[in-house]
This record gives sequence, structure tokens and C-alpha cells, in this order.
Amino acid sequence: MKIIEGQDAVLGRLASYAAKEALKGEEIVILNCKKIAITGDKKNIKESFEAKRKRVGSTQKGPKVSRTSEKIVKTAIRGMLPNYRKGRGKIAFKRIKCYSGVPKEYEESKKIILEQKINGKKINIEKISKWQK
Repeated sequence: MKIIEGQDAVLGRLASYAAKEALKGEEIVILNCKKIAITGDKKNIKESFEAKRKRVGSTQKGPKVSRTSEKIVKTAIRGMLPNYRKGRGKIAFKRIKCYSGVPKEYEESKKIILEQKINGKKINIEKISKWQK
């Protein structure tokens, strides 16, 4: 089992690492999902997330894109798996667990830190999940 500390990690790099390890057969736990950073211009990030949230058909009800930080991270990882609906992608996706904080059972365990120095623009997932329509 690999436990990844999400604080100040870049979302894309964390997601690709988690997807590769899950495909190898590892159980993956990601902690502090709300503190994961997305790099880029704040305005462009906001526009892309709002466009995803508005993509709901006329007969469908409810939000199809979740606002919780754990589900935003899990969706990014899902996009890097081969076919998450069947086969090895589905099995790998079940091996991944995401938490917005640090549960008691993982407080004392050794964590992998993927934090990298970000020189440019960034925004935390916590702020994205709080944006209103």
C-alpha cells in the first residue's frame, strides 16, 4: 500500500503516478486532497470547471460533476486509466482511495511526498470546490 501526501502536489503529476501504481497492482491512498494544486491561470481553470459542470442534458437531473475535492482528484486519476469501465482499468480504479483530510489509521504511517516547487500560477482544489455557478 502506498500512501501519498497531497499537500502542495501538482494534480496532473500526482494523478499519473497514482494511475501507474494502481495498474501495477498497488493499493493507493491519497491524503489532503483539498490542498493539491492545479497549475495554470485561475481564470482558465475556472472556465473549464464551470463548462464541465454545465454539461448536463435536458432529461438528466442533478450535478454530474462533483464539487468535492476527493472526487475531483479521483476523476483526474480516472482519466489516466486505460478503460475505467471494464477490465484492468476498472480493477485499478477500485484500488484508489482519496481523503480530504488525514484519517486516524493513516496518521502514523509513512507517506510519499510528491511536492514540487511551483514557480508560476497555481490554485488549490479547495478553492475550486467552493466556486458557485
